[in-house]
Amino acid sequence: MSSKHIRADVNYAWPSAQIAVMGAKGAAEIIHRKDAGDAERLAQHTKEYEDRFANPFIAAQRGFIDEVILPHSTRRRVIRAFEMLKTKTVAAPLRKHDNIPL
Repeated sequence: MSSKHIRADVNYAWPSAQIAVMGAKGAAEIIHRKDAGDAERLAQHTKEYEDRFANPFIAAQRGFIDEVILPHSTRRRVIRAFEMLKTKTVAAPLRKHDNIPL
């Protein structure tokens, strides 16, 4: 639900997570429109999409998430991340919005 691209501090994923903008089935249907009538081919394309793009290990390898963690260690990892960020300060700009010249 967050991303390094929008300046998130820590990103974890479970091994069963799908890291993608949309679901693999919907993406495969759009990419492979010509196979829309063939359910078997569409299932094959969906599986290929899941393996290549929606896989959390690939996302971790590319730096989109920090680590793939097991569900039973989630609480410990989140607590450790909060402890790390406890003293974090962010320098905010003086003004967030300007008035445009009218």
